[in-house]
Amino acid sequence: MGMQHNQGLNLGAMSGTSAEDARRGKRLERLIELGIALSAERDHDRLMERILLEAKDLTNADGGTLYLRTEDDTLRFTILRNDTLNTAMGGTTGKAIPFPPLPMTLPDGAPNHNNVATHAALTGTSINIVDAYEAEGFDFSGTKTFDAGTGYRSKSFLTIPLKNFGGAVIGVLQLINARDDDGTVIPFTDEVQPLVEALASQAAVAIDNQQLMAAQRDLLDSFIKVIADAIDSKSPYTGGHCRRVPMIAELLAEAACRETEGPFAEFDLDDDQRQELHLGAWLHDCGKVTTPEYVVDKATKLETIYDRIHEVRTRFEVLRRDAEIALWKGIAEGGDEAALRADFEKTVAALEDDWAFIAETNIGGEFTTDERKARVKEIGARTWTRHFDRTLGLSWEEGKRLEDTPPPPPPATERLLEDRPDHKVGIYDKGEIYNLCVGRGTLTDEERKVINDHIVVTQQMLARLPFPKHLKRVPQIAGNHHEKMDGTGYPAGLAGEDMDVTERIMCIADIFEALTAADRPYKTPKTLSECVKILNFMRKDNHIDGDLFELFLRSGAYKEYAEVCLLPEQIDEVDLSQYLTRMDAAE
Repeated sequence: MGMQHNQGLNLGAMSGTSAEDARRGKRLERLIELGIALSAERDHDRLMERILLEAKDLTNADGGTLYLRTEDDTLRFTILRNDTLNTAMGGTTGKAIPFPPLPMTLPDGAPNHNNVATHAALTGTSINIVDAYEAEGFDFSGTKTFDAGTGYRSKSFLTIPLKNFGGAVIGVLQLINARDDDGTVIPFTDEVQPLVEALASQAAVAIDNQQLMAAQRDLLDSFIKVIADAIDSKSPYTGGHCRRVPMIAELLAEAACRETEGPFAEFDLDDDQRQELHLGAWLHDCGKVTTPEYVVDKATKLETIYDRIHEVRTRFEVLRRDAEIALWKGIAEGGDEAALRADFEKTVAALEDDWAFIAETNIGGEFTTDERKARVKEIGARTWTRHFDRTLGLSWEEGKRLEDTPPPPPPATERLLEDRPDHKVGIYDKGEIYNLCVGRGTLTDEERKVINDHIVVTQQMLARLPFPKHLKRVPQIAGNHHEKMDGTGYPAGLAGEDMDVTERIMCIADIFEALTAADRPYKTPKTLSECVKILNFMRKDNHIDGDLFELFLRSGAYKEYAEVCLLPEQIDEVDLSQYLTRMDAAE
């Protein structure tokens, strides 16, 4: 427990009466117990508080301060106690300590040996002062000013550096005014000093371990946010999704923790489980780093890296230009101008109508019926003449794809819309007719599978990470948010009873964020009431947990999220009475 740092703890020198020996024995036994307790304490504030209070108790000191060394090399007040003045600041009190940190260097850059606490930190040695008012070599002017203002008398000081395993000073423990049994202020004795130094050594190890664990947590937290930023770099829409889903999940989880009756009366999360949910929520779409952004953000049916509707429009332009050339050529050759113009206008009107239909179909806002698909194919069967070689200016890879089915040399007659062999690239089919005939939305079956497979990739990525025991469920929390209560979700087809509450929370969080998002290129923002209505349909279809859905509304978590993340024009009134069986908390 860090006893190797004890300075002067000489048990052989502690001889005396049986009563004194018994007292010393109890102190040593208490010291051992404290070492075990300090190493087990995980709450930072409670650890700091216990170190100071136990040191005060060992020495019967009236007051004391625990400083921690900061990254910018100052000593920051962490815990402050004084019995006579009834002062308790820092730690679990929630009261901030108003004093500024003690600088380790003077304005001229020299080490600050004027202050006893900074001197102890700089030299790594303990300092035992009998009377601060008579001490030489240290500036106690601040202490005297404090005493003058409070009527207190600071006298004996014991200042001990806290050293970690590497011997680096990470803080300072300072005790003030040791007292005898009748309360008289006395110096800190040679008997108690080594005991406090032993406690300080154990405390330093405990603090160092906590700081290392905190640093590891911060590193892991930063790492998962770097992944979200990587997704954000690919697509700002999914990047925003990765940051907003954790907010919804944590709001709903905290609402469940507050429940004292009903289905979540026994539900609670400790600190480890909260971290587990936090990490799982942030990592739930990490597999999207492998999903092409032009698939994730596919706003129209013909979009790949760019929207190919512009190519199709150009072909319509060519057909119109050809019709206009035919008009003037016919007139020049002595044809009936009125009849030729009538044919031209009819042709243009048909082209404009067909173009408007194809353009509307490309948007994907309307279900593509069999009749609409037939019209796409009929329009696509029209032909135009290509006069330039389309094998020129291609990448090596695209050129290879044309080797098996080379296009005819120009001039060549081609269809207005085509599904060519070279449109098939890997698992993707970029055929124009094929994409325009997508039944709903903008994604082909292949593209939808690629997007759905991001969850499999997520699970595979997280399965490779050696999560510690208290975070073992992160892959499940992150990887099951597309499952459904009725077992029709993916990728594993889990049913509600197969999923933990936090996994079911993730399902709602993922859906609600997608419904309310105002930054998707393929849909207009929905109002809050519209999103809740859709979520209710999913509850009725047994796709999401009905109890969690009601809690989401009744607790006000849905509105708390909306006020932070939705556009003002999206936030409207939601009639909760049509969705809730219990209205007490909502009202």
